[in-house]
Amino acid sequence: MARIAWRLSAARFFLALAISTSVGAVDFKSKCLAFDPESYIPNVTLNRLEFVTAGTNLAFPDNDASCNRASQAVDVDLCRIALSVTTSQRSGFHYELWLPETWNGRTLATGNGGVDGCIKYEDIAYGAANGFARYTFGTNNGHNGTGGAAFYKNEDVVIDFSWRALHTSVEVGKNLASLFYDEDIGKSYYIGCSLGGRQGIGNAEKFPEDFDGIVAGAPAVDFNSLYSWRASFFPITGDTKSEDFISPNTWKTTIHNEVLKQCDIIDGVEDGIIEDPILCHVDTQQLLCGFNNSTSTDCLNAAQVKKVQAIFSDYLWPNGTLLYPRVNPGGELLAADGLYSGKAYGPSVDWFKYVILGEPSWDPATYTLDDAALAVAKNPADIDTWPYALSAFQDHGGKIITYHGQQDQQISSLNSVRFWERLAKEADFDLEKMDTFYRFFRIPGMYHCGTGPGAWTVGQGGSAPAYAIPFDKEHNVLAAIVDWVEKGVAPDEIVGTKFVNDSVGAGIMYQHRHCRYPYRSTYSGAGDPLDIDSWHCVYFGGY
Repeated sequence: MARIAWRLSAARFFLALAISTSVGAVDFKSKCLAFDPESYIPNVTLNRLEFVTAGTNLAFPDNDASCNRASQAVDVDLCRIALSVTTSQRSGFHYELWLPETWNGRTLATGNGGVDGCIKYEDIAYGAANGFARYTFGTNNGHNGTGGAAFYKNEDVVIDFSWRALHTSVEVGKNLASLFYDEDIGKSYYIGCSLGGRQGIGNAEKFPEDFDGIVAGAPAVDFNSLYSWRASFFPITGDTKSEDFISPNTWKTTIHNEVLKQCDIIDGVEDGIIEDPILCHVDTQQLLCGFNNSTSTDCLNAAQVKKVQAIFSDYLWPNGTLLYPRVNPGGELLAADGLYSGKAYGPSVDWFKYVILGEPSWDPATYTLDDAALAVAKNPADIDTWPYALSAFQDHGGKIITYHGQQDQQISSLNSVRFWERLAKEADFDLEKMDTFYRFFRIPGMYHCGTGPGAWTVGQGGSAPAYAIPFDKEHNVLAAIVDWVEKGVAPDEIVGTKFVNDSVGAGIMYQHRHCRYPYRSTYSGAGDPLDIDSWHCVYFGGY
């Protein structure tokens, strides 16, 4: 980026000169429409430049329909810049940069999900609306839509997806914001969940100076093993017409009810929420018809029990070592229509078809551990994201907050525990060392990145409930990372909020204290379980 830096120094001088010599204050709209990113940054093409007023429902007619983001409400006046950035002769990414009229110097980057190339406009808008990162940006991660066909025989697109699109967008975005506002960049932040969580962790590993603070939800770290784990479910369940297939309704009733029967009360409160899946080991034999002389028809046959046992078990290599941790008990409510539905999981299918195997006709029913071993060995574009340490990021002064729903139906929350333990091992299991830069919060009753029966709203993105909670370090992970980076105040607990029926208008149902690992939210044994003061964070020493 040396050439960019030289051009920017000159460009910034002439831009400032033009502003200072103009008559009167520069009108923000005029300033926006006169801005020319192509003059300052090489290898970019300006697709759209527009002034957007607060209250606009901004439409995206060119957005890939599979992204399901046709429009986005905008809460502040801003300058919207849409760019195409070339990364090689056969790759590039689309880029959105939203520059509000009032800027506090901070920047916020946003992540993606699955194997997709969908800009999360809701997270960009959320950053701008909160007065947090008043300049916010996101990319399509090197390809359009939720599928992976663009990866086929194009390693450069895979590289963009893995790390290059995010890192390049940070460099471009910081430079353009500094030019536009004629100010130096302040602290830089990142927010993402799932693949976006992996992107945050991966960036901290590869480019430790890009961000000062990272919020990484349900991070898809150990990426290749995760996608192998997801691919493994279809050969277990079989398709919907296969013998002994377990219907979604059976998962949601018979199996889920047995999971709750065995594990809900472990925390001392019967509320339909499994507080800590570490403590829940489901005895699948209890589901067998005739077990303990049961005459109930609400049961499974032996072959079905074997399927459930395989799904609820750790995924192991042939030598017995761990490939990927077991599923979250309770997650079957949504996984019944996803990983356990009798259909191959789309993102995993695309990853193996177009990247690992390079065989578009590959049948996901034939998946085996040999495919998993190939994925690990190949590790395309170094996507794995499974570091032993993040020392350079820590030395830079960087801070990371991770969170993970304990009923996540797509990524096992036990893998986030496993990752924390991996980093802690390198830190000699010194909790004080870990706490200086990395804090992990487990969110009981949260599904994948959001929603669920628990107090799941913690300010993790641009959903309606996230706007309705206080933007402070006690209730909001984004505010918490700012306080930690800029004031040195690290979060010990995050208060989650549950709205009645997840509707902000219906009011708050209750709030719950979420604890940093390795502390566990523990019921006092007395008092109303919906009273936040009936729960306390108790150290238990880890998995």
